Amino acid sequence: MEYGLLGKVLAHSFSPEIHALIGDYEYKLIELTEDKVEAFLSERDFKAINVTIPYKQTVIPYLDEISESAKAIGAVNTVVKCDGKLYGYNTDFDGLKALIQSLSPTLENLKVLIFGSGGTSRTAKAVAKAMGAKEVVVVGRTSGEDVVSYDDAKSLHSDADFIINTTPCGMYPNVHTIAMDLDVFTNLKAVADVVYNPLRTELVMRAKEKGIPAKGGLYMLTMQGIKAAEYFFGKEIESEKAEDIFNTIIKRRENIVLTGMPSSGKTTVGNILSKEMNRPFYDVDELIVNHAGCKISEIFERYGEEYFRDLESAVIAEEVAPLTGAIIATGGGAILRKENVKNLKKNGKVIFLDRDLSLLTPTADRPTASDLEAMKKRFEQRYEIYNKTADIKVDGSLSAEEVASIVKEEFLK
Repeated sequence: MEYGLLGKVLAHSFSPEIHALIGDYEYKLIELTEDKVEAFLSERDFKAINVTIPYKQTVIPYLDEISESAKAIGAVNTVVKCDGKLYGYNTDFDGLKALIQSLSPTLENLKVLIFGSGGTSRTAKAVAKAMGAKEVVVVGRTSGEDVVSYDDAKSLHSDADFIINTTPCGMYPNVHTIAMDLDVFTNLKAVADVVYNPLRTELVMRAKEKGIPAKGGLYMLTMQGIKAAEYFFGKEIESEKAEDIFNTIIKRRENIVLTGMPSSGKTTVGNILSKEMNRPFYDVDELIVNHAGCKISEIFERYGEEYFRDLESAVIAEEVAPLTGAIIATGGGAILRKENVKNLKKNGKVIFLDRDLSLLTPTADRPTASDLEAMKKRFEQRYEIYNKTADIKVDGSLSAEEVASIVKEEFLK
């Protein structure tokens, strides 16, 4: 074996995908239990490896030399064999630095708050100091040596300029959690979150709602993988290629979420995109019908619109929003609840199919748009919301094939 990733559970690792885009070399996943790691490291039968949980400290005694950044963090995630010796590095440092720099070129004269006091927190602290932060404050559940509590952070450090979240808060499946609310911070300039599943955590979404630049951990993950490859081969990867790799990965993971009025073509366009892009297609209304065991019109008749909206929100939050790399057609009224839009945007890009009112067709199976008058009323009520909640707007008055082509082109930009 030449290159790979050492860890205990690696089923959901992004590393093979990242390295496949970097170059043409074999990269294997090496899943080992604790009792097998010693033999693997002692044999040294590899050219270079990445290391992940729980072996970032385990590998250290087997190394001949360790980089200064790895020493400062107390963990190694990249090991390179050269002339029979093993050299240890920590590219988490480089990945997190790249994430921060994508939001702010420097941390000079800034107060930085780090949520969490674990291993990744140590990396964040080392990066913040290296980038010239004026003050670095680590925030944990309880105060202690070099750690302040969240209550103290609220009362003493509300003037923070930059926040780095290193806790698992917001990570799937607990996607609605945050370490600390942002309302208290009046001087906040940016938020970086190391969590990459979902692509945009609750913390990132709340920051964006306030107009604060924010980004999730997929960028960090990608850039640390690229830095590891630079150590593997002793060759720098151009920044343009690095950005292209990240954009490719995030587009593969991001959902295409179609919104628009009933009969605007969401399902038809979604099916075309599914075939062209080789992505699974999900229709929220169809999932609701499967859950309820009856048509949507019957749900309205038996239980009322509020019940339907609650069921719709549950399906979006629990079944649709956690998906990645999917095509999703929403019901016409899904955008009426802010929680639905937020959940859909955590892993998706919302694309509004703006079909002219004169081309919309009312039908009896659409309870809120069963005739022309009802359709017009809903159109007038929702049109501004469709525009406001969309990341991209596409002319839905064209043919389904043309609309699908434009959606694909705009999404992949």
